[in-house]
Amino acid sequence: MKDLTDSSIAKNILQMAMPIAAGMFFQTLYFLIDLYFVAGLGDDALAGVSAAGNVMFIVFAATQVLGVGTVTLISHAAGRKDQADATLVFNQSLALAGSLTVITLVLGFFAGPGYVSTLGSSPATVAAGIQYLHWFLPSLALQFAMVVMGSALRGTGIVQPTMVVQVLTVVLNAILAPVLIAGWGTGHPMGVAGAGFASSISLAAGVILLALYFHRLEKYVGFVPAQWRPQLDVWRRLLRIGLPAGGEFFLMFVLMAVLYWVLRRFGPDAQAGFGIGMRIMQSMFLPAMAVAFAAAPIVGQNFAAGKFLRVRETFLLATLIGSCIMVFLTLFCQWGSAWVVRGFTKDAMALAVGTQYLRIISWNFLASGFVFTCSAVFQGLGNTVPAVLSSASRLLSFVLPVLWMSAQPNFALIHVWYLSVASVALQAVFSLWLVRREFRQRLPATAESVAA
Repeated sequence: MKDLTDSSIAKNILQMAMPIAAGMFFQTLYFLIDLYFVAGLGDDALAGVSAAGNVMFIVFAATQVLGVGTVTLISHAAGRKDQADATLVFNQSLALAGSLTVITLVLGFFAGPGYVSTLGSSPATVAAGIQYLHWFLPSLALQFAMVVMGSALRGTGIVQPTMVVQVLTVVLNAILAPVLIAGWGTGHPMGVAGAGFASSISLAAGVILLALYFHRLEKYVGFVPAQWRPQLDVWRRLLRIGLPAGGEFFLMFVLMAVLYWVLRRFGPDAQAGFGIGMRIMQSMFLPAMAVAFAAAPIVGQNFAAGKFLRVRETFLLATLIGSCIMVFLTLFCQWGSAWVVRGFTKDAMALAVGTQYLRIISWNFLASGFVFTCSAVFQGLGNTVPAVLSSASRLLSFVLPVLWMSAQPNFALIHVWYLSVASVALQAVFSLWLVRREFRQRLPATAESVAA
């Protein structure tokens, strides 16, 4: 366990953020590698995989419930120097992860095809999306175990083992993708099914490796089978913090679903271009997200230890570092978008849509960085309701207007991108206001109660 309550905050942020960013980058390579090889199968296959991949946001919402709850409670326990509670929280998170794994497999297999059918712009797109989803489902289900173990380590200030495992899984996926998708060396290409299968095999290997680390090397929290029997009081603690955070990702799923539904009228080329642009944007966000991920356990440990000035300082430093990263990425997108998108498609329509999307949407990168950091602070403080309120604000500022605009005769894609920029800017302002309110209400009141 690494004590985050005494040493330099900036140093702690950077030391944790760099391996987190590396791990997240290699994790994103999962999707970029698949995207590259699937792109060679045509726009229908690419659009289908992109549409089916949106199901990830549902699973990410559920994993966030566990991940955020685990990070927050374990970081608070570490701040209080309560190892027994940290171990109990970890094992109860594993028990809850097992239940959600089964639910994901069942719902994904039976309900997933219907969802993909509503987003596909052609029968070929729908067929590709369903085929990919069925082979990708094990990967989605295994996310729960992976997230719980990684979150437990992050809550104690340890991030390197998770990064190493993520790198190894991506290397394995990079080896398997051309073999399974294109049939390199076997002569039996699986197409989009191979993309899903490669990811599932790789993630299974990652879960096994991380479990071996906990079994042999981890000393602060570990597997205690006697604590795997559900304890509802611990589940309530996890869900009280985690459910609002999961709501954040569910709202992102709603936003993405609305976008794909609106894009249906423009055909599979437009959906493919948007899918490429969105995946590239997500990969660009990783450094700023890593800073936020590092800030959450630092805030959590210091909040639990009663060091409230360090909580405020963590927020300010994380905001500054994240802002510098986002400004640089915005400038890059203004000049380099076409070059990046061209690496995944040569189709003129898909290239135009993806390039336009990145150039315009990059103007909300700075605002997105503010939102990430604010969300991390809410997690560290153990109150994630403000984060979901922030995300819900986009239902009013983006979803409703875009649905209205899509019914207008002069509707164009560029209208969607500019509306998104405006809505994220409003969300950032709302998030910053919520953080200030949270600091006023929680930090002084807690300080007085401790002093009393």
